[in-house]
Amino acid sequence: MSPRASSNPDVALIEAAFDRKRQDLGVRTTFPDEVQRAAEAAAKRDPAAVPGRVDRTEVPFVTIDPPGSRDLDQALRIERGGDGFRVWYAIADVGFWVERGGPIEAEAWQRGVTFYAPDRRHSLYPPVLSEGAASLLPDAAKPAILFVFDLDARAEIVTAKVERALVRSRAQLTYQQVLEDVASGGKRFGGEPWGDSLPALKAFGELRREREVERGGVSLPILGQHVQRTTAASLGYELEYEKPSASEDWNSHVSLLTGHLAAVRMIEAKVGIVRVLAPAEEDAVRTFRRVARALGFPWPPAMTYAEFIRSLDLSKPNVAPLVWQAKRVSRGADYVAFDGEPPADPVHHALAMLYAHCTAPLRRLADRYVLDLVADLEEGRQPSPEARATLPKVAARMNEAETRGARLERGAVDVAEAWLLRERVGERFNAIVLGMRDGKVEVQIENPPVRADVKRGENARWLDLGEPVSVTLASVKVEEGKTIFELAE
Repeated sequence: MSPRASSNPDVALIEAAFDRKRQDLGVRTTFPDEVQRAAEAAAKRDPAAVPGRVDRTEVPFVTIDPPGSRDLDQALRIERGGDGFRVWYAIADVGFWVERGGPIEAEAWQRGVTFYAPDRRHSLYPPVLSEGAASLLPDAAKPAILFVFDLDARAEIVTAKVERALVRSRAQLTYQQVLEDVASGGKRFGGEPWGDSLPALKAFGELRREREVERGGVSLPILGQHVQRTTAASLGYELEYEKPSASEDWNSHVSLLTGHLAAVRMIEAKVGIVRVLAPAEEDAVRTFRRVARALGFPWPPAMTYAEFIRSLDLSKPNVAPLVWQAKRVSRGADYVAFDGEPPADPVHHALAMLYAHCTAPLRRLADRYVLDLVADLEEGRQPSPEARATLPKVAARMNEAETRGARLERGAVDVAEAWLLRERVGERFNAIVLGMRDGKVEVQIENPPVRADVKRGENARWLDLGEPVSVTLASVKVEEGKTIFELAE
């Protein structure tokens, strides 16, 4: 992410506001010298010198990420085989570079995740590893945990295996490049040894989307990224992201399939960490339906929640507040560790399947432990008592870290909204009621598109969802990301 300070006279004020949010949340912004030295030493290791890995460097892998990315967690290869597919999915093997009990691991536990804000990110591991040695950058042999799937004509799993491997990516692509190749009928990269992976990815992704629809599943990751992009753009930052696209969705289904297999393997072994999300409550869906209509999103009575989310047009101006409201429908997913009987309901109900996070080990602490465990199980090894005892601690750390990450994201939105309104104190705005909670009225302002809490007097009348109201901006504090509104008479 790159700031464009020249077009913004008060960029220092904005970045000071972000710094305050990070400090309040305990986000670590630098690596201790001991950790940095350990990472630099680890980066000198030779992956090819370690025995026991399957050499898959002949497989023409590619990575697909936002432009400018350096922390490349995954590389893929997809082949058509008869009516089905063979999918190779290599995931960076953090366990090769980061020793258990060492200073790098200890620092990662302090962080939990990579934290993102519009001005910069703070990585889980030192960049010499996360953007260098451990990253699946092209033209270098790298250690990976490799998932190999054979799929039928419906893109359902026929067989699957997991192995510790040595891989080599051939190219680093962006989502836009994938779209352009597919639109050209495969002509742009057709001469490359990996070129046939791209039309195969499209076919695979569309079939997996159909399977998700059949299950009644729905996911919000791309919508969440859209909120991040919008926030940064409003502050004058140029993000190293592209607009959500079909190719991003196709690619996400490779990750979802991999996370599903990892969860199945751990459930079968009766040990692991799964990502669990309870079913959406009917009252929450009814409330969300009313909010969606109030925000200008048609929702026919016969359309389900999942169908509605899949139908969203991300170009509409109110999609960001709609996504925030959608997150409340399911109340957030949790990491749940188990050793023995799995959780009573181990399903991620938004995806409508068993699921575990394992495909972003350079950015999430838990993924490294899930990958280590699944690879050991595939090789017939059970986790040690120490490893078993670590799993619930990992789950607890991840739940805490993701909460901080969400609060940082919300804080960035607050700063963006305060910045947009900094010169409009005293003005009156038209708004729509989104809800009432904690003695406040939550509203969505029409222009600019800002979501705000408005103080409600003790004797104020009840306001209905979707009711139009008028609010007055009482004060703005950009450095705190605070806007204070009052209901107008």
